[in-house]
Amino acid sequence: MEQFEFFIEEKDSGIRIDRVLTEKMEEYSRSYLQKLLKEQQVSVNHKPAKANYKVQTGDSVCVMVPELKEPDITAEEIPLDILYEDDYLLVVNKPKGMVVHPSAGHMEGTLVNAVLAHCEGKLSGINGVLRPGIVHRIDRDTTGALLICKDDAAHRDLAEQLKVHSIKRRYRAVVYGNFKEDEGTVEGPIGRHPTDRKKMAINYKNGKDAVTHYRVLERFGNTTYIECRLETGRTHQIRVHMSSIGHPLLGDEVYGDKKNAYHLQGQALHAMILGFVHPHTGEYMEFEAPLPEYFVKLLDKLRK
Repeated sequence: MEQFEFFIEEKDSGIRIDRVLTEKMEEYSRSYLQKLLKEQQVSVNHKPAKANYKVQTGDSVCVMVPELKEPDITAEEIPLDILYEDDYLLVVNKPKGMVVHPSAGHMEGTLVNAVLAHCEGKLSGINGVLRPGIVHRIDRDTTGALLICKDDAAHRDLAEQLKVHSIKRRYRAVVYGNFKEDEGTVEGPIGRHPTDRKKMAINYKNGKDAVTHYRVLERFGNTTYIECRLETGRTHQIRVHMSSIGHPLLGDEVYGDKKNAYHLQGQALHAMILGFVHPHTGEYMEFEAPLPEYFVKLLDKLRK
């Protein structure tokens, strides 16, 4: 059982306890936190709290989170597009529609299921049973280069490189609209959307710093082909940032046009270039994942 304790600040006074919990404990879903409230695992001033209780300045909140029983993940013989592999790590080119790691509703067919089979279970364990080997993630419908670690030492080294923003990540995207400038930078903290918990948003109150640099590669009138360089790696960062400046990604029905005029399966976003210092040799390595077929066809269509 894990225990979380905090005091209510003046800025949160008068807000329902379930809303406060979702802001303070972002790693847990709203439904799970409401379940803890029903099970009387949340107390305010040492008394069980109800979901509709409105907190007051100085309230002492205590949340008891039971240990999660993580299920066994099945290794599956799923073909992988491997860009590089050695005894310490591998770089894979993730296809569209593949979830990176198992979660509720997606316990099979994920990248983790596939690499467990390929590596015969020899993956780093730092991120737990559900995310073995996973250093960073990309969305289900985002394609491209992803780094997987086979041991904990390599994982720790690469996680530190990611933390200090020294890993090179270049994405390709097609967005709506035409930029006035050839390049620019979007800065804005990203956190949970205040009302839609399934979405991220520019959130100055509870968001984490996020910086995206972009460069125009090709203009098609009402759409633009761009390269994005990440300084930080927040959830849905490119999608949120581009949408925030009026240039949502084609195919992105969450942050853009729900009509999906180009009939795409998810956003037109590809993690093309990945560069890092090898944790064992100290050598800088860089890999390029070729544009997927759907992306090439989209560009051809736009050019015509």
